[in-house]
Amino acid sequence: MEKYLEIFGDSFNGYASYLWREIMNPSWTNYFYWLLIISVLVFALEVWLPWRKKQKVLRKDFWLDLFYLFFNFFLFSLVGYNAISDVFVELFNDGLAGIGITNLIAIKVTNFPFWTQLLIMFVIADFIQWNIHRLLHRVPFLWEFHKVHHSVKEMGFAAQFRFHFMETIIYKALQYIPLAMIGFGVEQFIVIHMIAVFIGHLNHANLNWDYGPLKYVLNNPKMHLWHHAKKIPGVQKYGVNYGLSLSLWDYMFGTAHMPYHQAELELGFPGDKNYPTAFHEQLLKPFKKDSERSSFVKSESNPS
Repeated sequence: MEKYLEIFGDSFNGYASYLWREIMNPSWTNYFYWLLIISVLVFALEVWLPWRKKQKVLRKDFWLDLFYLFFNFFLFSLVGYNAISDVFVELFNDGLAGIGITNLIAIKVTNFPFWTQLLIMFVIADFIQWNIHRLLHRVPFLWEFHKVHHSVKEMGFAAQFRFHFMETIIYKALQYIPLAMIGFGVEQFIVIHMIAVFIGHLNHANLNWDYGPLKYVLNNPKMHLWHHAKKIPGVQKYGVNYGLSLSLWDYMFGTAHMPYHQAELELGFPGDKNYPTAFHEQLLKPFKKDSERSSFVKSESNPS
């Protein structure tokens, strides 16, 4: 127990020091400033080339979504997620060692060229995330957490950040084993993560883009808008367009849906009229018993 308490303390202090160094020491490998640069760039594109021209620059819940950015990317990790996850990783590794497994790596890619490693990790990580995203829509208790993200009523780049902190735990827990079995390093992970954040920004942005023929490979703002649509005519009852960075998986497995382009699609989910709008209420909502919880199942009537 003493070992795990020490790991928790070291991780907590280490992340606090890391975050402070990130803020105080700008550099080309600095995650904090890359996130800031990417956010400002995509926001500028929204202002310059808006798809929904009547939508305000500081759209509905813009500041709420920016607070989610601060909370999910920094504060949540600072208050304990990194420390707790380090303890569980150590417990997991100790458990494996107890049954004679000392090395979880099944596929070693460190001998591959750096860009090959990046491509492999990007594709594998995105496919895992696509499957987890489907689970968030199909499993009722997971959907209760994912509703926070689908409570967005006006789309903009910062909407990417509006998600319940439990999603971080769910994604990281389900990704850990498959990614741990492949010998990727921290360097590759940071590069892939920032690419995914940039694509995610664009997917949620108020931009009239679908990338032409590349739409069959890359997720895009027009396609992802349908994922957030409140009404989807006669298709998958659990939703469509689950891709995070790649649209490829949706086209391969029959969940792609982009029948036409409509900037003013109504966003949300059935029963969202009374969904909480305050940050703390949205975080607590999934943990409350509610006889009126709505199903994810989308309305099959055509949107007006």
